[in-house]
Amino acid sequence: MKTVAIFGASGKLGRHALPVLARRGLAVHALVHRTPVADKNVTSISGSITDAQAMDETVRGADIVVQLATTKEDADTFFDVSIRGTFNILEACRRHGVKQFILFGGDAALGIWFYPQPVPIDEGHARTAYPGYYAFSKVMEETMAEQYAIQYGVPVTVLRSSWVFERDDLLNHFSLLRNVNPAEPGHGFGEVGDDVLALVRAKQERVPILTDARGTPLRRHIVHVDDVMQAFDRMLGNPTALGQTFNIAGPAAFDYRVAAEYLSKKLGVPTVEIRQPKYHPFEINITRARTVLGYAPENDFFRMADRAIAARQDMERQKD
Repeated sequence: MKTVAIFGASGKLGRHALPVLARRGLAVHALVHRTPVADKNVTSISGSITDAQAMDETVRGADIVVQLATTKEDADTFFDVSIRGTFNILEACRRHGVKQFILFGGDAALGIWFYPQPVPIDEGHARTAYPGYYAFSKVMEETMAEQYAIQYGVPVTVLRSSWVFERDDLLNHFSLLRNVNPAEPGHGFGEVGDDVLALVRAKQERVPILTDARGTPLRRHIVHVDDVMQAFDRMLGNPTALGQTFNIAGPAAFDYRVAAEYLSKKLGVPTVEIRQPKYHPFEINITRARTVLGYAPENDFFRMADRAIAARQDMERQKD
């Protein structure tokens, strides 16, 4: 494997994927639409993911193709970028006989905490998108990749990631003032009571303890970007990864009460309990990735929290 074609190189995950490819000594072709790729080792190809000719030019000569391009809750762009774009890439992979197509999927395809999850979610779990365009697009991307593997023998590997955190993202999630009006379903706190709204109006920060309808703290799984890149590195050019989907998440799910109390002590900010009767606890089963790839995530919730606090402090020092 000598050459990689990558789509979405300038995005959150793409910026981290490029150094992995550089360390492997791989030549990189990247499609560039609006945001330039600031990497001298990357050959940029101008065009749109909706343009089949640009896809063909980017994929031609590549051994591995990596699809990272996506949009979130944007009705005007999600179909062209995530669905038509992935279709165009798969068509180019089929025509040029690539040796591996790596799709970065997401646990949004599995419904996560929108639906009851009585057992840890493994790779055999039914695709069950939660409401919204993003989760729907994740289901469609995986389905198309699966069918191209069946119909045309495209060698597909799906990296199905949990919600990815970096820098101070974790502190933003555990912030009452940032999340009472969520921009994206599944990541915010939804409806809250008058007592919580009063805190927000008064701009009183709190660390939220999210609970279910019975008041039991929710559990959920997330992942640090460094662990995602570890998994990506282990998949690249790996013949045992072909034809496989891998759930990629942190070492274990976390409990919102335990997590909130830890952050509360670290930050000196009180906690507040918020009931979320529409949400359910869930955990991701990462046994396949551990066994097949040797995936060994290093960032549990507590390490992620400490890293987020350090990152926030560093950003504040830079402002000063």
